[in-house]
Amino acid sequence: MMASVIQAAGVPTVEFDAPLIRKLSQSGPRYTSYPTADRFTEAFGYRDYLQALAAVRRRGSRNALSLYVHVPFCESICYYCACNKIITKNRDKAVTYLSYLKREIDMQGQLFVGMNQIEQLHFGGGTPTYLSDAQMDDLLAHLRRWFKFAPDEIGEYSIEVDPRTVSPERIHTLRRQGFNRLSLGVQDFDPEVQAAVNRIQPEAQTVAIIDAARAAGFRSVSIDLIYGLPKQNVITMAQTLAKVIAAGPDRIAIYNYAHLPHVFKPQRMINEADMPDAEAKLDMLSLCIRRLTDAGYVYIGMDHFARPTDDLAVAQQQGRLHRNFQGYSTHAEADLVSFGVSAISAVGPTYSQNAKTLEAYYAHLDDNTLPIVRGIELNMDDAIRRCIIQMLMCNFELSIAALEQAYPITFADYFAGEIVQLKALAENGLLSIDNEWISVSGKGRLLIRNICMVFDHYLNTKPQPLRYSKTI
Repeated sequence: MMASVIQAAGVPTVEFDAPLIRKLSQSGPRYTSYPTADRFTEAFGYRDYLQALAAVRRRGSRNALSLYVHVPFCESICYYCACNKIITKNRDKAVTYLSYLKREIDMQGQLFVGMNQIEQLHFGGGTPTYLSDAQMDDLLAHLRRWFKFAPDEIGEYSIEVDPRTVSPERIHTLRRQGFNRLSLGVQDFDPEVQAAVNRIQPEAQTVAIIDAARAAGFRSVSIDLIYGLPKQNVITMAQTLAKVIAAGPDRIAIYNYAHLPHVFKPQRMINEADMPDAEAKLDMLSLCIRRLTDAGYVYIGMDHFARPTDDLAVAQQQGRLHRNFQGYSTHAEADLVSFGVSAISAVGPTYSQNAKTLEAYYAHLDDNTLPIVRGIELNMDDAIRRCIIQMLMCNFELSIAALEQAYPITFADYFAGEIVQLKALAENGLLSIDNEWISVSGKGRLLIRNICMVFDHYLNTKPQPLRYSKTI
């Protein structure tokens, strides 16, 4: 497979160079944060979070907040899944969980009194629609007691939905409850692939939910796909893509399946003999990029595509795109406050993560403390590198002069070692670098994680964890 240039009218070029990808693909972070979550430590705790919040309050921050709510429950296991989830049909567990979740919301709500304006909300999981209509009504009402939500036309209020767990009527209820963006897990429409990963989901069922979302007035519908699953090949992927494009979602995310059975136990159920090899995965990725750009979708970055009129595409054009734990976002300046087991908050120059098990999560709240068990406070070096990685991941370019104005450094001196590595990547055609700009090329866009890894201080000073996926 030779290099190919893939471009839609008026859209930045993405160049698929298979030999270069084979040469440079390696394990690396996805950079939903920097430092990445595997670098958080237990030395950071509840008191550190309170100090960070106090500093934000002293500065008089007027930026709106972003909220994340984690609902960990699922009725059945998908073998590929790497999320923090609890498989159970016992609905009483959700009742108990919600009682503790509301206690955490109470505690955080008290801390944010006076700076509690919300413009972004995301429900993730697990399966958020595991909750009943009544439970969701109650939980949202509880959030609104403590936080002031921007009007529907301003706020982004999204929820992840497993189409197998909802009816069209439930979609209309979610809209009435205030959600205006929907993210649907699909992964693949091929019946053999679905059987191989234990996720049977007929196309008609998914299309009915998309139709219901349109009828209910959702502003955006997103679909998640995965390439590299067992039984997949170029033919099955082409058929799935045709069906997805016909359904017409506003955003499409196509994730590279990371097979890490030593980390994620459900993946041990996958028959590795059924998995496509590296060449087949490259063929599928090339097909996905070509078909989606031909269909008019903009390549945002990493694994995300959007219609040119979608907020993500517009934000990227205007230089406002941001990346956080939910992926690409349009709310760059928002502190993120997260609720639920394993949830991660980003407040001021800190990241903090809740306990990962229900038992530990409940125990902290029973002691009247937030369930924060680890995190990190960014130093100046972290902040500089985070800024660089954000700019490269979101805009594919970095103004060296702008960085030097924002931070007390001389780029050529501070990053002398990194410049050597960047020049090596430049020789491979991934980027260009001069005294003023780092500009990522069409070839480099698909390998943006490799470029960002150059600036990752932790990768250069500590052993690389085994849980990273391949950059391509």
